Amino acid sequence: MRFVRILKLICSLDMTTMLLFLEAYTFLGWARILKSIRFTKVIDMFGLQMDETSISPLHIDRRKVSSVASAIQTMSRYTPWDSKCLVRALAAMKMLERRKIDSTLYLGTAKDETGSMIAHAWLRSGPYYVSGAEEMKRFTVVGTFAKKAI
Repeated sequence: MRFVRILKLICSLDMTTMLLFLEAYTFLGWARILKSIRFTKVIDMFGLQMDETSISPLHIDRRKVSSVASAIQTMSRYTPWDSKCLVRALAAMKMLERRKIDSTLYLGTAKDETGSMIAHAWLRSGPYYVSGAEEMKRFTVVGTFAKKAI
């Protein structure tokens, strides 16, 4: 029943939105596979380590960034795999890279209520947070990766 509801929803979308959602779903899958590979083998795909892109909004198309953020947020709810913060951030980074838009991936750590170490990832493009912003304040940044548009 849920599948039929999702199919009806997809068919009601305009072609541009449908393609954007399909792209987001595809990159969420790509990012999930990437997450399962040892970090040292894929680290170069994340961008320039311990660097950040500009926070200036001058060369950032807010509409494109917003549509990518929305597509990632929406489609991450419909993946049969786990699409949490790192998967979302990597997928959004790749989508922004395809649009020649700079972004910075942040990796952070913190301790939860029981004292156990937890991690979080979020993505920023210019002054806009694309994913993971709702929890980022709790975490101490331990790594950044700048993906600059070429």
